[in-house]
Amino acid sequence: MRRGITATALVAALALAATACGSDDDKSGSTSKGSGELSGTVTWWDTSGAGTEDKVFKKIAEGFEKKHPKVDVKYVNVPFGEAQNKFKNAAQAGSGAPDVIRSEVAWTPEFADLGYLAPLDGTSALKDQDDFLKQAVASTKYNGKTYAVPQVIDSMGVFYNKKMFEKAGVKPPNTISELKSVAKKIKSKTGKTGLYLRGDDSYYFLSFLYGEGGDLVDAPEKTVTIDKPEGVKAFEVVKDLVDSGAAKTDATDGWENMMQSFKNGDVAMMINGPWAVADTLTGDQFTDKANLGVAPVPAGSAAQGAPQGGHNLAVYAGSKNLEASYAFVDYMTSVETQAQTAGELNLLPTRTSAYAKPEAVGSEIVQFFKPVVETAVERPWIPETGSLFAPLNTEYTKVLTGQTTPEKAAKATGDSYRKLLKGWK
Repeated sequence: MRRGITATALVAALALAATACGSDDDKSGSTSKGSGELSGTVTWWDTSGAGTEDKVFKKIAEGFEKKHPKVDVKYVNVPFGEAQNKFKNAAQAGSGAPDVIRSEVAWTPEFADLGYLAPLDGTSALKDQDDFLKQAVASTKYNGKTYAVPQVIDSMGVFYNKKMFEKAGVKPPNTISELKSVAKKIKSKTGKTGLYLRGDDSYYFLSFLYGEGGDLVDAPEKTVTIDKPEGVKAFEVVKDLVDSGAAKTDATDGWENMMQSFKNGDVAMMINGPWAVADTLTGDQFTDKANLGVAPVPAGSAAQGAPQGGHNLAVYAGSKNLEASYAFVDYMTSVETQAQTAGELNLLPTRTSAYAKPEAVGSEIVQFFKPVVETAVERPWIPETGSLFAPLNTEYTKVLTGQTTPEKAAKATGDSYRKLLKGWK
């Protein structure tokens, strides 16, 4: 999952983190050994969306305190775009890291490889392991050990404005070719652009890459694949969408630009995931929630596929309150908690049994994305996965803004990957 950040949110989070990080404070240690009762402080860095998701997660975290009155949960909402490096810097320094972090799935193997996460096998953090979706569990494993518990899982689809589609007399596109024709009709009938294609975050490029039969790398073969013909073709596809007028894009502040354009009715479609639903429904166009439609990402010339995303909860290896942290992770990933977030935020559970709960059954978004997630394309769960996006972001933006060609972008990205992945072909 990817999202943008604002300067205000960043400043607020950094200020709060400076006062709330308690894992390296001696006072945060648990005193549960003698009485069996949990106590002390658990600092949790939550990377969910500010203004929507964070309110719900903070409320849920407070419920843990009610179950364990002697535990003080220090909740800190850290902007998603800053959390990865912020955690690594704090863990490396041995000061200021949280007890628990909401880790994007690709960060987990990297943090584990660096030695920053506590192994969870045999702890109270892992309960009813067979209830977790297999594809959600995959990102929590590294070198035969479990370093996180899956909290939410997601993928991507096309969000569309039903009223705008009705006015234009079109249906959700199934292929890239149909996407272009639908966009043309929308422009003709409404004067609006068909699709907002986020241009500053290459995570939104992955569906097009998979659609052409490509991938970033082949991890089992230790081979870079982004610069193969399939990768070049994917760059050509997104460039053509912008050049043809089917889509508009950006070079900076893509999240805000995309969300505002869709919520205000300036565009008819955007590619996004379940994490964007709560924010989307605050828009003028979606006062009537029924106006929001969701459809699969259009297929490319080779396949139809969207990336598997999501978030895990991991415990900092240097935490001075491990037992309470383990219990907190268990609480935050329980069936009841996942059902609550499905009902209030339309986020997809990682536990099979949570999908049978009324909250999940009653969410159209959850029910739509469940089969999408089951067929989503997994990213390689290697320590470097999170670092693969920086060079790809640069070239992706340059392609969309006409600063380079698809061929040069694919080659430049491949060259960067081979420098990062020593010994890979």
